[in-house]
Amino acid sequence: MAYRLPPLNALRAFEAAARHLSFKLAAEELAVTPTAISHQIRGLEEYLGCALFRRLTRALELTPQGEALLPKVREGLECFAGAVAQVRALGPLTRLVVVAPPSFASRWLVPRLQGFGQREPQIELHLSASARMIDGGEAPGSPSMVIRPPRGEGPEAWIRYGTGRYPGFRVERLFMPEYTAVCSPVLLRAKRPLRKPGDLRYHLLIHDDTIPLERERPSWADWLRAAGVSGVDASAGPHFTDSGLAIAAAADGLGVALLSRPLVAGEIAAGRLVAPFDVTINRNYAYFLITRPDSAGQPAIEAFRAWLVQEAAGAMASAASPAVIAGPATGP
Repeated sequence: MAYRLPPLNALRAFEAAARHLSFKLAAEELAVTPTAISHQIRGLEEYLGCALFRRLTRALELTPQGEALLPKVREGLECFAGAVAQVRALGPLTRLVVVAPPSFASRWLVPRLQGFGQREPQIELHLSASARMIDGGEAPGSPSMVIRPPRGEGPEAWIRYGTGRYPGFRVERLFMPEYTAVCSPVLLRAKRPLRKPGDLRYHLLIHDDTIPLERERPSWADWLRAAGVSGVDASAGPHFTDSGLAIAAAADGLGVALLSRPLVAGEIAAGRLVAPFDVTINRNYAYFLITRPDSAGQPAIEAFRAWLVQEAAGAMASAASPAVIAGPATGP
């Protein structure tokens, strides 16, 4: 809506003059000259096309038009002042830079960020995704362990997937994900339906190679062993270096993927994926929140930390619920 309004200074001059019934006292309050007040009032009267004051010899009186205008102008100015005070009370926006692994950022963190924004409206979050936030071949404590944004970009926090051994930083564990077999619901009704773990011999196995170190990756061999299945080639099938690609391949019906259950909880809840077997395996890696030692007490970082820890606890409780798992748990 386009508002056609007179200048704000003219309305302020009118309200002060009407309240004091004096151009002189209004001028003192607004730190201008009585002549300036008179000019503002005359300009407002010309804008409205009517007189607002009767100018007597030693006094001012409001005309009926002035009396009608005064309460609305006062109400409007009070509304403006209240809005300004509210914004000032919130303080300036604080920029918070967060770096996280790509799939964690897109599949787990982003769907929850609306809640963070509603809870902390004064924090301007800048989220960056980097594969370097997954432990690989670096030596613990090396400069590549943590990505530092350029100076002046505000407080930093990192979410890293790995062992948790990061000397020189504050480290807080969020959760250790379980890995389970997931697939498109279509495979449950395929020509060779996926009813028990042994039926995997008839389906393509999708491998998630997001973790750079092969010895730390969850493997199909380990999962099949936990499920008590033999006679399945655990090394066959396509490999993807990003969990997001493996998730997409499974959702499209390419095969069965061994994936982090927290990262696919949304797809399972939406019915795009199912976890047909109640068999899970773990690895040594977990997600950790990393901050600098000197960041303790910084409001933006502490607010993000409190929210993230709460979300992680809630997500783990939901992932453990039987409602997340679709399909019966059966033997080999």
